Amino acid sequence: MKAVRKRTQWPARDAATTEAAHPTRHNELSQRIAALNELTAQQLRDEWRRLYRGQPPRLSRDLLIRTIAYRMQELAYGGLSKPTQRKLDTLTKELKVKGSIVVTPNMSLRPGTRLVREWRGRTQTVVVTEDGFEYAGKAFPSLTKIAHAITGAHWSGPRFFGLVRKPASNDQLGSDATGSLDAAEVAHG
Repeated sequence: MKAVRKRTQWPARDAATTEAAHPTRHNELSQRIAALNELTAQQLRDEWRRLYRGQPPRLSRDLLIRTIAYRMQELAYGGLSKPTQRKLDTLTKELKVKGSIVVTPNMSLRPGTRLVREWRGRTQTVVVTEDGFEYAGKAFPSLTKIAHAITGAHWSGPRFFGLVRKPASNDQLGSDATGSLDAAEVAHG
């Protein structure tokens, strides 16, 4: 009769917390991961079989090392959280159906969060509410509407409040000519 070993599923944790709690375990794992580079292709496939309990796919040596290292960390520290697993499953299904996926930044701000932005020498404060946002004693449905009320010009609200940054071109490195991020701060209230 064949003995079946049940796979241990560790809860997802913050790596820094785990490292601080178990520095010896972290050091041992780091050494084991570093040693993967010295293994032959056959030894890597054997390690894959041991960790994943199945046949390794046809991957380059580099990808074999990376996936084995990931699995080692997953077993030591825990895997992806359930919400992250669900999100990846959803994106995978969307990719299969549509042939592409659109990933938008997660803009979930909890009610009570304060967004603070300095604009032309004045501090502007927005409070996130259950229904949208509050600025200057008035309710607004979006940050973009608030940015327009403050500046009189069309701005991306999330960008205006420093939640999203426009990728810098080579000539903009070191300074932001638009002044879009003079002083942006997010404070949880």
